[in-house]
Amino acid sequence: MPDGKIRPQWNRTIAEAVQFMGTEADKKNLYTLIPALRRRTAGLFNVYKGLPKPLYTLFLATVVNSVGIFVFPFLTLYLTGRLGMTQGNAGSFMFLISMVYIPGNFIGGKLADRLGRKKLMVVTQIISAALYIPCGFALFSDYVPWLILASVFFDGLTDPARSAMMMDLTTPENRRTAFSLTYLGHNLGFAVGSLIAGFLFEHASSWLFWGNALAVFAATWIVGMKVPETKPTQQQIDATIGTGSTEEAHTGTLAQALLSRPFLIIFTLLTTWYGFVYAQHRFALPLQAKAVFGATGAAIFGSCMTLNAALVIFLSTPVMALTKRWKPINSVALSGVFFALGFGMIGLAGNIWLLYLSTFIWTLGEIVNATNEGAYVANHTPISHRGRFQAVLPFLGSIGWTISPPVIGKLIDAKSLDAVWPLIGAVAGVSAGLLWLLGKVEDKTLARQSTPMDIRKK
Repeated sequence: MPDGKIRPQWNRTIAEAVQFMGTEADKKNLYTLIPALRRRTAGLFNVYKGLPKPLYTLFLATVVNSVGIFVFPFLTLYLTGRLGMTQGNAGSFMFLISMVYIPGNFIGGKLADRLGRKKLMVVTQIISAALYIPCGFALFSDYVPWLILASVFFDGLTDPARSAMMMDLTTPENRRTAFSLTYLGHNLGFAVGSLIAGFLFEHASSWLFWGNALAVFAATWIVGMKVPETKPTQQQIDATIGTGSTEEAHTGTLAQALLSRPFLIIFTLLTTWYGFVYAQHRFALPLQAKAVFGATGAAIFGSCMTLNAALVIFLSTPVMALTKRWKPINSVALSGVFFALGFGMIGLAGNIWLLYLSTFIWTLGEIVNATNEGAYVANHTPISHRGRFQAVLPFLGSIGWTISPPVIGKLIDAKSLDAVWPLIGAVAGVSAGLLWLLGKVEDKTLARQSTPMDIRKK
């Protein structure tokens, strides 16, 4: 069951605040209320205490790096507005970016397991950031897209090492807390960075590239100076063999290691349908807002995205605390229920408040999924293959996200927007149910494997 200490704590805080605002409180009331609110807030963030120190360093590096994500939020506008690409060519370029990222990711996974996490991260991030610098000096050059593609390739090399480092520094007991902290750091940084990027795009476009590069340099320096190499030693890897742990090292090939973990493969294939559903918050949702609200649809869609960002920042910690004692796979199944309800009701949202309610519900699904999916994957990844698994599994998991816009676009052309949301809700609901069943089957399988053979025969 979830941690029951959180809800009463916040109930008392809210009650005190309401009492204060509804009375003619004197200064004494104010001086007692503020410390009470401070204690409640500090108590909530206590869930992040006790993590290994390098994880707090990675949190800081994540915030710094995310603040500097300037280029990609405005890349389509840059390609069409500054370089004069057509929308079709810009779309093709965005697809090409995905294609360049994939081989970088696969190569990076292999190198992370062979050379180490930190060394690979530092070298590839420096190269990736350095490639942005000449872009700022040649904003209207045809060479800029090629430099961006090269930067994306080296960023792809980095990501498996970054994810493997998180696994190395955590245990099954603290992974959800650590992943939640990193998720919070990314969203805090990105929220600030998006505001800065909007200003830079209009008034100082060169600094989109230079600022992004500086942020990556700074984050890389933090990791390089403060985080040790985390790649497990051969002795640590050998020590897991024969333990029966879900993280036990595998001595075979990558394919053999993957096939030896059928629950992880099925889990990944089921959660890719969550990506299929979630992708519609950027594709069909703005179309729905325009269809329902007309000329104000774009602004209303933007306000939904603002609400989503605010909820992610303010609810990540309490949601993680409330689900901390649940098994990761059960929490991931719950996130699918939120997706089913939140996205499934969008077709019924005839006014802005219902649309905000749906955004609130599916954002809860996003938060629960983000803080638990990675933990399940990490807990089932062999210590010997962490880098390579973090190249292959995210690729498999991204298939749903990738195919979602074209599939739903065809559905809208053939039917209408009204056909989208019941389908999306059903996909999320069925996936959630299958994940819950998968968790039950896995529990029974593990219990049977841990039972001595002579007892099983009786």
